[in-house]
Amino acid sequence: MKNLPRAFRHHNFRLFFAGQGLSLIGTWIQQTALSWLVYRLTGSTLLLGITAFAGQIPILLLAPLAGSLTDRFPKERLLLWSQIFAMLQAFGVTWLAFSHAVQPWQLVTMAVFLGICTAFEIPARQALMSRLVDDKQDLPSAIAMNSFAVNSARLIGPALAGILILLLGETLCFLLNGFSYLAVIVALLAMRLPPEENKEKAKRGGIADGLAYVSREPAIRVLLVLLATTSFLATPYVTLLPTYARDVFHGDAQMLGMLMGCSGLGAILGNIFLASRAPGQKLSHIAVSASMIAGVALMGFAFSTSLWVSMLLLTAIGFGIVVTAVSTNITLQTNVDGKFRGRVMSLYTAAYLGISPLGSLVEGWIANGIGVHMTLFFAGLTCVVGAFMLATQLSLIKFQSRDMHATNALTAIP
Repeated sequence: MKNLPRAFRHHNFRLFFAGQGLSLIGTWIQQTALSWLVYRLTGSTLLLGITAFAGQIPILLLAPLAGSLTDRFPKERLLLWSQIFAMLQAFGVTWLAFSHAVQPWQLVTMAVFLGICTAFEIPARQALMSRLVDDKQDLPSAIAMNSFAVNSARLIGPALAGILILLLGETLCFLLNGFSYLAVIVALLAMRLPPEENKEKAKRGGIADGLAYVSREPAIRVLLVLLATTSFLATPYVTLLPTYARDVFHGDAQMLGMLMGCSGLGAILGNIFLASRAPGQKLSHIAVSASMIAGVALMGFAFSTSLWVSMLLLTAIGFGIVVTAVSTNITLQTNVDGKFRGRVMSLYTAAYLGISPLGSLVEGWIANGIGVHMTLFFAGLTCVVGAFMLATQLSLIKFQSRDMHATNALTAIP
């Protein structure tokens, strides 16, 4: 146990990590299979954008409400029920695909349903982190390892999906995802969590109070805008990857899985970087630099025709996006007032995952007009410019001393 990251000293976190890790692999298997199925049925980049938009726009619309409910009700119950409904969604998509009469509008509808589940799941999961470890000094380690699980799944899931689609079709991918939710459901039921802090919950749930709190904290506000900018401009490249897999590199679903896996590898490398860098570097500065890296790599990927170069650039994109997101996450979690944790993390969720569907829809629509290559190039360029402008604002803001504590605590991960 001494050689493991500090978060694994805690029984509840070990349960959660194992269950969530298996479930997330299933989620990425389904996401890859769904993208391939939509593109196979329609051949439309616009439909790819619409499907991604439908699956994530509920996060943007419902995240504030989800954060308010997270501060009012037991987080573990909200998380449990969101996983149960997500499992039912996966079995529903399985039935549609098995019928061999599936229509794109049905897949879009099911994507909306899963997005609603995700809108409640992510704020609850992020806010629950502080109760999965008994020692709050281990919270940055828990956040980093949770991100590691998410991004390991991004590497493993698409690669498995590519093989499964090629050999057995998309239907099996959806079915496996449905069963994978049992792992996290069992883990949640097996946990013995400490009670939440004894506060009057009726006074903690207002959405307006949460927004007002963020507006009073300029550092938090700027970091959320940085994350939203990166999410809107850089993240939607995933939506257009089926076009590169089939039309640029003349591959099949296995090629798509390999391309998506490269971004997952970059995300894992990003977590390793955060855990191993020298102390003294502020996470806010790292977040800005990582956003610029994602933008520059996206500009290069846009016109790359070499498979190996494209794989390296996709790795860099995944690295930049995840380092931006995780650095922001840790900074928020270690600076936020506990009674606003759910609402602040819901805004984090909206900035990270809720904004990206708007980018997917816009970039899918623009790609239909000027082409995929030009679309991704200008998205990357705008991301770099936006990160630079926000960096000038961050340089004028003094973070609380807890920002440095978060940095030092994270580097304590073995």
